[in-house]
Amino acid sequence: MINRPPFGDRVEAGQLLARALIHYANRPNAVVLALPRGGVPVGYEIARALALPLDVLIVRKLGVPGHEELAMGAIASGGVRVLYNEVIQDLGIADKAIEAVAARERRELERREHVYRDHRPVLEVHDRIVLLVDDGLATGTTMLAAIKALRARHPAGIVVGVPVAPPSTVSTIRREVDEIVCLLTPELFYGVGLWYADFHQVTDDEVRSLLDRAEHAQHNEVGGPGSGARSQ
Repeated sequence: MINRPPFGDRVEAGQLLARALIHYANRPNAVVLALPRGGVPVGYEIARALALPLDVLIVRKLGVPGHEELAMGAIASGGVRVLYNEVIQDLGIADKAIEAVAARERRELERREHVYRDHRPVLEVHDRIVLLVDDGLATGTTMLAAIKALRARHPAGIVVGVPVAPPSTVSTIRREVDEIVCLLTPELFYGVGLWYADFHQVTDDEVRSLLDRAEHAQHNEVGGPGSGARSQ
């Protein structure tokens, strides 16, 4: 166990991660996509420091019925679903149970799309380098779903950036992307929240506020909304 968490909060983690991603600063073909909710404060700091556009890619974990903290898969925007077949088979989870969980999480995913998106169109990622950001990875299931969803939008490259993750998860993600930047890879991981002094639950209002601030900053940076950075 550790005595003092290395990250004060997600803001500090994002600022530290931005330094490790500084070679992407001011690139006209680079964007930041954050996984809500916890990844958005991290992504905001990266987007702000690197002067890049920010958007969200919504992913929902599919928890094992009765043991929701254990992932049996994940879903992402665009109808993407990733399943952990080994977990499903080992626990004998029926297809009906999987579909029930998936339907519930799909409703939440759609709710968040509406709440976070509002008037805001989807950020165009075709032929662009995407910095895909979260506040940390445990099994990496949700990140794998996000990567699969993002691949369908044909980016030029995918770079995953996270403050902390176990080495095994980093190795798994590295095989799926062009680059992964992870500040800490502790062998004794325990959980993402352990590595933060402040790991409060991020609210929908915080996510919307940060997205609004990032959009306003980008409009000021490029001289207005007619830059063509986003598309319907």
